[in-house]
Amino acid sequence: MDPRAQNPWLPDRRRFLAHSASALGTAALATLLSGDARGAVSPDDADAPSGLPHFKPRAKRVIYLFQSGAPSQLDLFDYKPALRDVQGSELPDSVRKGQRLTGMTSRQASFPIAASKYRFAQHGQGGAWLSELLPHTARVADELCFVKSLHTEAINHDPAVTFFQTGAQLAGRPSIGSWLSYGLGSENRDLPAFVAMISQGSGNPTDQPLYDRLWGSGFLPSKYQGVKFRSVGDPVLNLSNPPGIDSRARRAMLNDLGALNQLKLDAFGDPEIATRIAQYELAFRMQSSVPELTSVADEPASVFEMYGPESRTPGTFAANCLLARRLCERGVRFVQLFHRGWDQHVHLPQQIEAQCRDTDQASAALVADLKQRGLLDDTLVVWGGEFGRTVYCQGKLTRDDYGRDHHPRCFTVWLAGAGIRAGTTYGQTDDHSYNITADPVHVHDLHATILACLGIDHTRLTFKFQGRHHRLTDVRGQVVNGILA
Repeated sequence: MDPRAQNPWLPDRRRFLAHSASALGTAALATLLSGDARGAVSPDDADAPSGLPHFKPRAKRVIYLFQSGAPSQLDLFDYKPALRDVQGSELPDSVRKGQRLTGMTSRQASFPIAASKYRFAQHGQGGAWLSELLPHTARVADELCFVKSLHTEAINHDPAVTFFQTGAQLAGRPSIGSWLSYGLGSENRDLPAFVAMISQGSGNPTDQPLYDRLWGSGFLPSKYQGVKFRSVGDPVLNLSNPPGIDSRARRAMLNDLGALNQLKLDAFGDPEIATRIAQYELAFRMQSSVPELTSVADEPASVFEMYGPESRTPGTFAANCLLARRLCERGVRFVQLFHRGWDQHVHLPQQIEAQCRDTDQASAALVADLKQRGLLDDTLVVWGGEFGRTVYCQGKLTRDDYGRDHHPRCFTVWLAGAGIRAGTTYGQTDDHSYNITADPVHVHDLHATILACLGIDHTRLTFKFQGRHHRLTDVRGQVVNGILA
């Protein structure tokens, strides 16, 4: 149905608006398809905010190693030796303070304290405490900043993961990678500005699902959404030409399709039509750039040795870490790796040991590899999950086995690279790793700090939707200056 045929007054008004919008859309398309790769969006892009970066950036790009399911800070980072003296005793009411529990432990008759069974030691000149489960991370401890006082608002996985990705517990907001793509654009015209990859851990094979909306653009134009790289078949869906279609035929088809879409863009001025044209063109260029990127045959044996044996197996966390470095080298703005399997309500020792075998070596190798290539100077790396785990045991507590429930009150993440004060520990928790005692850091504070490293004032990166100017940090958030170099 053509709306111009329904209302005789509409053509003049729509033609006026369409002419204005299509002029802007054409400028945006020219920006996307231009030959020069820029470190920021051109002001000619109609959708992009102006004046970015707001100040001199310390980082150009981000690699976010998201550990889905919530790693136990008590067994990895937050050393609490005194807990062994009260092993099996009830968690004091003075510590819990009436804080809410999940439905999985709210009906437990007892909340026995479960001390970590793992040994801890200090590492590096900064003296960071790390579990024996993280020997490779220990070797790069002086490159890292451990934030032990993260806290969040959600107590269940989906809203908590959504909150970390979008700054809101309810679905529908843009992901952090989409905000950065919107604000800063791409450094490589042949690759997406934002790439997401998923790996399944060896810990909990029935861990929470991850939805495509977690790297979606929400109410931002869809050209800013993340592109998911797969480990089976084409790295990106429909990247290969179908049988009987060669590159010349594909180019001719895209030319004709682009012309048809341009007619609609001229008529209606819908910015999503400009996005569609640009994405078709990007997909065509990716037919050459992505296979070259994902083929690691040119990597020397020493690199695979650094990242670990699983780095040769597509789809593993180690292989994705190596691809993250290759994406970083090619100027992709935001790379996010999601690794599932950290939701360890029961049999935590068995499961967390497997998860650390998945992630420890590759995470440390990524930091070391970036540093030796000079890329850590302008790349920010973040490692962490959606919340922490409880000091009390879920299920049956034995000498060698225990489980832990969700704990949003305090947990640990680490950061490394551009703009971060290396070799430091920030924030403190009580003797039970249950409450924060110094320097609390909210999720919005972490987001504000990530944006600050990229030269963005989080209060000024906004998008108007349904009459309100939205931002990643919603209505709060402070830059954590104590972790900045």
